[in-house]
Amino acid sequence: MADVFKPHSYQEFAIKKILELPAVALFLDMGLGKTACSLIAITHLLWDYFSVSKVLIIAPKKVAESTWDSEIKKWDITQQLKISKILGTASERQRALAAEADIYIINRDNVVWLMEQLHWRPKMFNMLILDESSSFKNHQAKRFKALRKVRPYFEKVLELTGTPGDKLMDLWAQIYLLDGGKRLGRTITEYRNRWFVPDKSNGYVVYSYKPKPGAEQEIYAAISDITFSMSADDWLELPERIDNVISIDMGTGARARYKELERLLVLELPEGDVTAATAATLSNKLLQMANGAVYDENKGVIDIHDEKLAALKEITESGNPILVFYAYRHDRDRLLKWFNYARELKTPEDVNDWNAGKIKMLITHPASAGYGLNLQAVGNTIVWFGLTWSLEQYKQANARLYRQGQQQTVIIHHLVTKGTMDEQVMAALAHKDASQAELLAAVKARVEQYRTGAE
Repeated sequence: MADVFKPHSYQEFAIKKILELPAVALFLDMGLGKTACSLIAITHLLWDYFSVSKVLIIAPKKVAESTWDSEIKKWDITQQLKISKILGTASERQRALAAEADIYIINRDNVVWLMEQLHWRPKMFNMLILDESSSFKNHQAKRFKALRKVRPYFEKVLELTGTPGDKLMDLWAQIYLLDGGKRLGRTITEYRNRWFVPDKSNGYVVYSYKPKPGAEQEIYAAISDITFSMSADDWLELPERIDNVISIDMGTGARARYKELERLLVLELPEGDVTAATAATLSNKLLQMANGAVYDENKGVIDIHDEKLAALKEITESGNPILVFYAYRHDRDRLLKWFNYARELKTPEDVNDWNAGKIKMLITHPASAGYGLNLQAVGNTIVWFGLTWSLEQYKQANARLYRQGQQQTVIIHHLVTKGTMDEQVMAALAHKDASQAELLAAVKARVEQYRTGAE
């Protein structure tokens, strides 16, 4: 039986803005109900306002597969919405595109394909929703360029994300898809010239930019009328969250190999050579070694140590369901070998079985499960077997358990190998978190004014 939707005050505010504004971005923390707010607004736009006829939603693959469909079924007011999932093979996508529905949802990897299909009927959809708009922060990506061409045909655009990006430069493409460049400039060059100066460069080649003095405040002010930020800390009484760092000693032999690669960039092993031509490649190799294995030049796997696996085994002795995030395929393979009862998250059925308490260890890459999935029904323990440099992936992944509806204290274990790149990743995530918090605070929604009726 469907639930009756009883919105929190911040959700009322979010729905009101979706209804009122032709283009709006909701930077809502994970777990604040972005999907539910969007569906309620769609329902009103379709059948009360008659201003929308067909809605296109672009989302991460796993979210496109199950999250929106599950949310529609959850609420009484949204039960009548018909959804068509443009997923699968090309022929399956074609059939889904031709089906009669209110909402059409496609994964972001097929955006270019869809735009090619729509070249002869660009006005098929008049509302666009970008679920996790940060997927479109790269102005050079094909998906952004394809969507940019058809943006004028959408009369209403909604962007949703809890993590708009780590840097100010991440904002331009997302805001452009809202307003066509009115606020931050029609090109990335115009945006850079107005608010940034070259930072790292080599002659005429500029590798990075830094904001001019006062640029952050000016940018936030420029977009404040169409971007609204809300923090879970302000609106939800979530259970306690415990972040635990488990220090791992890789052992003398493994440490010697690690230090040699770090120092010489080339590590010669009996099993094969591992080379690292650039700093980024070296960082990647060192993180692999910290986890316990590394790829050689022929894509073979060289085992370095099993200390993280042993630490995870100790954690499993509690008997609680555990959500494990890995970084590399060899991490996954070694996890599945050590824990033969573990299951890799691949399908909506895996999500259902996890929430039904049928899975004791669910393993996944943060990029695969970091968006939209509700996994908080039974689990309260996360283990970061392999860390990520991406703050967005890190926060989104943790929010699969630490979100609205969680009833237990959430424990997040980080397996950090001593004296390795793991420690630098942990420090970098903390630093990035502070910079993103400034962005979210700067565009925080004036919910209090709305609650009191003030403008």
